[in-house]
Amino acid sequence: MRSIPSHHRLILAVLAGACLALASPAIGQEAEDGLEIGDAPAIMPVDPSDAGEIERGARPSSSTGDANTLDRGERDSAPPVTKGDKPMVGGEPDALQGINIYLRMGTPLPDVPPEKPYEGEPDTAYGAFQRGLFLTAVDRALPRAQLGDPAAQTLLAEIMSRGLGVKRDLKGAAFWYGQAAQGGDPAAMFKYALLLMEGKEVPQDREKADDYMRRAADAGNASAQFNWAQILVAGTPGVRGLTAAMPYYEKAAEQGIADAQYALAQVYSALKDVPDEKKARAREWMTRAARAGFDTAQLDMGLWLVNGYNGPRDYEAGYRWLSIAAARGNVVAQNRLAHLYINALGTAPDPIEAAKWYVLSRRAGLKDPGLEDFYLGLTEEQQKQAIDRANRFRRT
Repeated sequence: MRSIPSHHRLILAVLAGACLALASPAIGQEAEDGLEIGDAPAIMPVDPSDAGEIERGARPSSSTGDANTLDRGERDSAPPVTKGDKPMVGGEPDALQGINIYLRMGTPLPDVPPEKPYEGEPDTAYGAFQRGLFLTAVDRALPRAQLGDPAAQTLLAEIMSRGLGVKRDLKGAAFWYGQAAQGGDPAAMFKYALLLMEGKEVPQDREKADDYMRRAADAGNASAQFNWAQILVAGTPGVRGLTAAMPYYEKAAEQGIADAQYALAQVYSALKDVPDEKKARAREWMTRAARAGFDTAQLDMGLWLVNGYNGPRDYEAGYRWLSIAAARGNVVAQNRLAHLYINALGTAPDPIEAAKWYVLSRRAGLKDPGLEDFYLGLTEEQQKQAIDRANRFRRT
């Protein structure tokens, strides 16, 4: 599973079990040339507590839980880095990466698309928050929050939970998330549902958590949509659960949640009654999840391409995706990449490179008798070179 923080994951392993029970393995089928590339890897389980992780500073948590009193005694001395600021190296501005590469190439930047006119009243509290003026945001949000404004309550909860400009106060944040959730704020309903599931800052209440998660999902919160789909799959395993969850996976996937894109690809592939036009998009969703950096999707995309699953066979593209996943430390991808080097699928044959990837996957605990026989058949010098390459390997 990828290491990118993902507060919207819950129980992807349940989906995997359901999908694998309903569909033929993506990588267990025999190729036309008689080669078979392994068995379908299981989706690694996710700890539900990860879903509640928010980026936090190093300030200690307050035990008072006084939501109306924010400790401002500990603040960051350095101003936050804002979008567009030049990074400093040794006191001098470093060259910006990304969009400014066009300037270094002498190519003019494309015109900025026109923004849609905003006719409502500007939210000065959120404006201050976006500029990194956290105390100003608190000063402007707190009076509104006390008067029952859900948006201001959510903003206060976020500031307090992360300790931005004030002392970190998880109980106070939980209080304001709860108030905003009662007021119908989708983001607050999602966050408060996670708190209710965890049961640390507020009493655990699964029924209430599910209600808030469903309401947040129906209100359009992408993370809630994915998590509610996961809850439906866990609560009703099999075709019924996957069918009920599919619309929520679709909505979350359209909003860019890579986990949902991966799940949707699996659901489209697994369910028999999915319309053909949706089944035809299974690879598209898997590709989008892979491009988002989800290493499990990169693994599956590579295996789908190698085995010609859900579309035409493409050894070279499959090799590229498996190489990316393997370089990121995906153990199954490392194992499968060794097979590609041995059989010259999508790449030139390279026994030493194959042995390197086998050594790495074996060290991680993945046994493969076929690769072990291959490795033992190498010369002592080849084994030494493979081990040396494995020792020098660093995850990207």
